[in-house]
Amino acid sequence: MKNIIEVKKASYKYVTEEEEFLAVDNVEFVVGRGEFVVVIGHNGSGKSTLAKMLNAILVPCDGQVLINGMDTKDENNLWEIRRSAGMVFQNPDNQIVATIVEEDVAFGPENLGVEPEEIRRRVDRAIGVVGMSEYKRKPPHLLSGGQKQRIAIAGILAMKPECIILDEPTAMLDPSGRKEVIETITGLNKSEGITIIHITHFMEEAVHADRVIVMDDGKIILQGTPKEVFSQSETILGCGLSLPQVTLLANSLKKEGLPVREGVLTMEEMVEELCRLL
Repeated sequence: MKNIIEVKKASYKYVTEEEEFLAVDNVEFVVGRGEFVVVIGHNGSGKSTLAKMLNAILVPCDGQVLINGMDTKDENNLWEIRRSAGMVFQNPDNQIVATIVEEDVAFGPENLGVEPEEIRRRVDRAIGVVGMSEYKRKPPHLLSGGQKQRIAIAGILAMKPECIILDEPTAMLDPSGRKEVIETITGLNKSEGITIIHITHFMEEAVHADRVIVMDDGKIILQGTPKEVFSQSETILGCGLSLPQVTLLANSLKKEGLPVREGVLTMEEMVEELCRLL
């Protein structure tokens, strides 16, 4: 499996008149095509800075970030990098530019110079993929937060990216909106084969990923499958994060003497484990 993203000993430093702050410190990892990778970390851990580095919004002060083999430091690559790796931000209102849903989704392809007939096909398909076809002629300001975020994702999808980077897309949403967005991006990965890099501080959003990367103070301190990462509970808690609620329940049951197996992460696994115990 060829890697779509390669981060090679990359660092990023914020510089102000008062101080210099190393937000990402010598980070190194790769992402294969079709992978679903979740990056977690507390506020200030460097995860959002890393997300912007993957879309060439920020370029490393040291090391390299390669998207499809293209170096983000080369300005000649900028347009193609952002077409290959689309970015969805925390607040969908900052990404919605038109007064009608389908016009907003068409904005990206129009700027790429795509032919009108192809734009129509892309817009209809993208809106359909995120489950928003019935709202395509609605004003975005009438939509819920979760629906707006799905439209923002459709706008990126219409540009036919190979990878979508989502920087805390559920942070401003209620549980219903969060569920809508997670189902949408999971579907894009499983059904469309799109590589997903999902930045979040909600642990439950990481349990279905192929791989989880944990950041703290600008460094990667853990990475592996969800079961491998969340089994390191002391490390997770030590960097200011929590464990998934199901894992916390499993740990509590073990403390009460019940022989609960290791690595219970999802509600389905917990139900299965409780049935086994009964």
